[in-house]
Amino acid sequence: METHSSGIQYLFEPRSIAVIGASRDTDKIGYKITNNIVSGGYRGHVYPVNPQGGEILGRPVYKSVEDIPGDVDMVSIVIPAKFVVDSVAACARKGVKIAQIITSGFAETGNVEEERKIVAIAREHGMRVLGPNIFGLYSSAASLNSTFSATAVQPGRVAILTQSGALGIALIGKTAVDNIGLSTIVSIGNKCDIDEADLLEYLMGNDDTNVILMYIEGVKNGDRLIRALMSTTDRKPVVVIKSGRSKRGAMAAASHTGSLAGSDEIFDAIMKQCGVIRADSIDEAFDWCKFLAFSPKPKGNKSVIITNGGGVGVMATDACERYGIDLYDDQAALAKSFEKVVPSFGSTKNPVDLTGGATGKDYDLALTVPTATPGMDATIALYCETATFDSADLVPMIRATHEKHVRAGKPVCYAIVGGTSVNEAINTLRHENVPVYGDVYQAVSCLGMMYRFERSRTEKSAITDEAPIDIAAINRIIDGALADKRNFLLASEGSAVMRAAGVSIPQTKVAHTIEEAVQFAEEIGYPLVLKVVSRDILHKSDAGGVALDIVNKEEVMDAYEAIIHNCRAYDPGAVIDGIEVCEMVSKGTEIIVGARRDASFGPIVMCGFGGIYVEVMKDVAFRGYPFNRAEAMKMLKELRSFPLLLGVRGEARKDIEGLIDAMIKVGTIIRKCPRVTDIEINPVVVYEQARGHKAVDSRILITG
Repeated sequence: METHSSGIQYLFEPRSIAVIGASRDTDKIGYKITNNIVSGGYRGHVYPVNPQGGEILGRPVYKSVEDIPGDVDMVSIVIPAKFVVDSVAACARKGVKIAQIITSGFAETGNVEEERKIVAIAREHGMRVLGPNIFGLYSSAASLNSTFSATAVQPGRVAILTQSGALGIALIGKTAVDNIGLSTIVSIGNKCDIDEADLLEYLMGNDDTNVILMYIEGVKNGDRLIRALMSTTDRKPVVVIKSGRSKRGAMAAASHTGSLAGSDEIFDAIMKQCGVIRADSIDEAFDWCKFLAFSPKPKGNKSVIITNGGGVGVMATDACERYGIDLYDDQAALAKSFEKVVPSFGSTKNPVDLTGGATGKDYDLALTVPTATPGMDATIALYCETATFDSADLVPMIRATHEKHVRAGKPVCYAIVGGTSVNEAINTLRHENVPVYGDVYQAVSCLGMMYRFERSRTEKSAITDEAPIDIAAINRIIDGALADKRNFLLASEGSAVMRAAGVSIPQTKVAHTIEEAVQFAEEIGYPLVLKVVSRDILHKSDAGGVALDIVNKEEVMDAYEAIIHNCRAYDPGAVIDGIEVCEMVSKGTEIIVGARRDASFGPIVMCGFGGIYVEVMKDVAFRGYPFNRAEAMKMLKELRSFPLLLGVRGEARKDIEGLIDAMIKVGTIIRKCPRVTDIEINPVVVYEQARGHKAVDSRILITG
């Protein structure tokens, strides 16, 4: 019996397929799928199944899948939802390897129980299930079109995985219009069994697939998806469109970490961490996929802009900065290489300006230079329509210079701006898979995504770092809190967790009387902070439960009484467990470090600009955990406040290494202690390297 994770190859390369619910009625989906399989050139056995029997499209119809004489690798189920479970059971008995369930009416409508039955039956017999609620799939490897699309699919190098059935059908039509050939398009639907991670496992090793486009609405089993994406992007680019950019998402807001971690922010960070390219629109995604599928990979990171107009040259320069493209800047080499093709009133600097008088021959000569010049690794070619350039020369010039770049193994993109003849040229060339665009930023973004992918592939590391923490001690603290029927830790318990993880914290003791507070103050030393310890008061400052800059015995006594009074007034029913006497930390750079257990992706670590303004500034970065120190440094560099850690106006560099240690320790807690759901340390006060850092205030949420 095959294991749950095996058998995916039969989805893309089945030797036989049965259509359960095949129909002679040409208006029904059961007919359209059968017809697409037969007319699409599928080379395996096709078995229509319908209780009425007879013949469909010249093939005998079987009354049950179990009546089929040969083996059946895959079935496509197109019958009412109420009959699907029994049909799946029959397929399992038959030994079917893959069941595509086209039928809707399951989890997406609240019918979760039937979907669970399907999965249980399939798992018991080693059968895999795609769907329910899908439009089918196309696989060029088997010339198989088991969709009910009205548009024929053109084979090619792009794979599409889509959670939306309706959008997927539309994408098939759009790929035909845009001349984007597909190695496969798979409708994933409800993902009751087979999900994106399973499909990526096959596609990453599929030689027919150069680039993968994914449309995602929601993520299940995010940890598996992360691993699959990490592996896939080591080999080939993945472009993602994700719907649902809600700021709040479904996150709990019991801590800053939760309220700042909107679902889209976390998704975006995870995709970046995995080396995935995220697109905002279908057109953008298609542009990038097509460019990545057909263009040679750059050998280096220096590009040349060649233009006949200064304005578009400046626009391209701006676009290069936006999309992370480095420009070739050896001025002597530029002058030597282009002096013969640039008029005296033009410019050999980068952008190379051929001026508005440039002809097709001038462009051909200029665009040949980068193909033959080491160090000029990619070309951005710009053209503005002029009276001196015969429009009849445009298509042959671009076609010829593109071919030269392909032969040289160097990417090139074209942005051409003008009237009817220019638009006709764009349409002609794009149907030949030449990367020509009507907008400068559109063209440059494609090259930028190629460089982004190549950078992420070289920078990505499978090595992860974890900190040695006392898990047993942390679990004992959690046990005590749960026995007290609390879903959060008191301040003293939070401090104990920090000590168990080796996070540097101020000296602290909990006093239950004024006399104890004075005694502890003398032991710790001044200046001090006093803070209320209460299971009913999470935000201590709001309740007047914090007193700062305590410098003597009298102030300790006054602050103790004031905190008790303020907290009683704030919440008369609050249980006050004591007053925490803490070492007063000196001023430094305040950073927030947090972690939470995300519903989709599991352990997430956050860092950002901390203190009381954290929710106002929202200068934060997220990553899935585990990660390594290099990834933690990338997080810090994403912050607008990162220069504060480097030191400004003569200040020394801060203890960045120690801060990274704290991030990894917090991540290790959330990963190794599954009952911890949220951790927030705000602030972590970071000093100069020699002075280290202090985690001043921690808030930890737990679950039983």
